[in-house]
Amino acid sequence: MHVLITGGAGFIGSHLAQHHLALGDQVYVVDDLSTGVLANIDSFRGNPAFRFAEANILDWKGLDNAVAWADRIYHMAAVVGVKKVLEDPVAVMETNMTGTERLLAAIRQSGWNPQVIIASTSEVYGFNTSGSFAEIDYIVLPSAGRLRWAYAVTKLADEFLAFSYARQYGLKIVVVRLFNTIGPNQVGHYGMVAPTFVRQAVSNEPITVYGEGSQTRSFCDVRDTVVALDRLAGCPEAWGEVVNVGNDQEISIRDLAELVVRRAQSDSPLHFMSYKEAYGEEFEDVTHRRPVLNKLRALTGFSPEWALNDTLDDLIERERAKNRRVA
Repeated sequence: MHVLITGGAGFIGSHLAQHHLALGDQVYVVDDLSTGVLANIDSFRGNPAFRFAEANILDWKGLDNAVAWADRIYHMAAVVGVKKVLEDPVAVMETNMTGTERLLAAIRQSGWNPQVIIASTSEVYGFNTSGSFAEIDYIVLPSAGRLRWAYAVTKLADEFLAFSYARQYGLKIVVVRLFNTIGPNQVGHYGMVAPTFVRQAVSNEPITVYGEGSQTRSFCDVRDTVVALDRLAGCPEAWGEVVNVGNDQEISIRDLAELVVRRAQSDSPLHFMSYKEAYGEEFEDVTHRRPVLNKLRALTGFSPEWALNDTLDDLIERERAKNRRVA
């Protein structure tokens, strides 16, 4: 199979590349390296089944040829992370919406109909007060002007673009709402909590918890996430659908911080920081984010293999090994 991954030098994209190379597929990655890094794909670059193009999805001249070549496309290219969204909201709007529209138009014009995964986010559920979120639940987002939610709004627009192209042109598209994916190669530069906590705990630094830490999240190991995406892309019953992808085990951010400290046998104290102190402006965060996974299970039979403790242990050991190499 020929697999095209936009944003493929990023965290999830690089794991998708690794997954498909292990299956013996041909993999073509495009990334402008604005958030993705070459280190994520360095181990593949000598593989004759792997190709890489450093380019922005907004103006990549190789897009038409790549789309015509691909049997499957994972569209992961996006500006992600709260800090990045607040720093450059214009780039968020351009990349996340215009990039998706350009990709879908290229697929339609190619006369070819590959399997397509469009990455969306659990953030589109916004302030819905349900205890857990199913795909049919209402979207509840704040009114205009709160740039914290630019990412969610662009991803919701991507969903409607995908459904429009799927319905009008019969494209084989699955929209996936990803819930807090964590794992190897993720970095904390743009507000990602797990790698930040692990780095701080291993170094015995204070663990920075935003707000009171009572907000809850559900974390899924990236190695489980890529299996779910692979199964969904090849599932005809999923084409034209939106599907939650994640792990439905929920934990508060404070409890996560304390868990990381215990697993790392760290002396790190917890340091509570206001959102204004962290991001330079106040905003109201969502209190919880837990997926209902009935649809994913019914379509694919998927269940996660990585427990949170196992993922954290793996990340802690990787961080320690990195520190030993530096030393």
